[in-house]
Amino acid sequence: MKTIIEPFKIKSVEPIKFTTREQRERILLEAGYNPFLIRAEDVLIDLLTDSGTSAMSAKQWAGMMEGDESYAGARSFFRFETAVKELTGLRYIIPTHQGRAAEKILFTLVGGKGKFIPNNTHFDTTRANVEFSGAVAVDLLNAQGKDPSLIADFKGNIDLAALDAFIKDKGRDAIPLIMLTVTNNAGGGQPVSMENIRATKAIAVKNKIPLFLDACRFAENAFFIKQREAGYRDVPVRDIVKEMFSYADGCTMSAKKDALVNMGGFLALNDEDLATRARNILIVTEGFPTYGGLAGRDLEAIAQGLEEILDEHYLTYRLRSVAYLGEKLVAAGVPILEPPGGHAIYLDAKRLVPHIPPHEFPGQAVVCELYRTGGIRSVEIGSVMFGRTDAATGKFVPAQMELVRLAIPRRVYTQSHIDYVIECVIESFQTRSQLKGLSIVSEAPMLRHFTARFAPLP
Repeated sequence: MKTIIEPFKIKSVEPIKFTTREQRERILLEAGYNPFLIRAEDVLIDLLTDSGTSAMSAKQWAGMMEGDESYAGARSFFRFETAVKELTGLRYIIPTHQGRAAEKILFTLVGGKGKFIPNNTHFDTTRANVEFSGAVAVDLLNAQGKDPSLIADFKGNIDLAALDAFIKDKGRDAIPLIMLTVTNNAGGGQPVSMENIRATKAIAVKNKIPLFLDACRFAENAFFIKQREAGYRDVPVRDIVKEMFSYADGCTMSAKKDALVNMGGFLALNDEDLATRARNILIVTEGFPTYGGLAGRDLEAIAQGLEEILDEHYLTYRLRSVAYLGEKLVAAGVPILEPPGGHAIYLDAKRLVPHIPPHEFPGQAVVCELYRTGGIRSVEIGSVMFGRTDAATGKFVPAQMELVRLAIPRRVYTQSHIDYVIECVIESFQTRSQLKGLSIVSEAPMLRHFTARFAPLP
């Protein structure tokens, strides 16, 4: 098979800054050993997130010049609305400045004390917005998805039996909606099958509970379905996307992922009353319903990005480039969550540094070492992000998995950049026995991973 090349040409470039190991040691110290607190200019390869880090296309930039900045009823809103409706089939489209703003509006309306929101796996801001409302975020990931070393096609699936039992236990009145995250970010960027989406919808209909998609990476999920699920090999990815959304009663979307833009999102609904109440909150917190915290140029870029993301040449390159990184690391013996996901490679810190216990944050230790070794910024998805202290016992409850995510920005890095990442990860792996854990010096009460400061343990 020939090398899968980038399906684009480079028209504009941005310089990156090189630093020495000694400089990076100092930078880590000043940042409290938290890469979120490192200045971006001091990062060589930035794999902290794939959110809002895409390189936009010439057509997107051209569209931005046509942005209608009218306060109400802007032409750019109607282009954006048409693009989202055509793709999702949902009736009411509410723009927001990013995905978490859509989550905040949604869970303000449907959440609250005594409510439960089941999901395959909530990601950080989704969980925070659910819990901020007073509701409880419940993860019901299938058994395959909990084993990082197991290779299976759809490890992002929700556990259908567990979902059915959970609804029976809590009662449908306590569950305002069921959510599926596609692809499952906290679960390793693993896809959800169409069969699982369809079966989840059947459970939702039986219990008269709406089904929502967290649709940040809907196109990557659809392409996995095309590649792996029986009956979809010859189906255009656009049609797969439409079928996915046909089972949904609503969705939240951070356009900063699969819409290939640097800012933006939306809440899409079929329930007219819920949409009316959502728009009322939108006006207070985000802006008028036809701009929702975004400039007209942002709406234009999203509309164009939603078209470009469905290019199957792009999706082939996208998934293959991520898999390339994963395959090279596995060949070198580096433990990762397998198989590679759609937007990132997840190092399995529990196996990579087994001598560091969860309460000493093995993933954070690996994150710091990658920056120290090669100026690579990544993010811990383990007991820093999802660990907690049990209120009743005072005991530390670790995350189910200790992962380090290497999220690949879209259309930003070339294969030589990825080869450099491979070399640095392997170098860090070879000296892993020297790594030590960390303790938390300061932390916020919610989403602590963004701002917490750490100190190395002796």
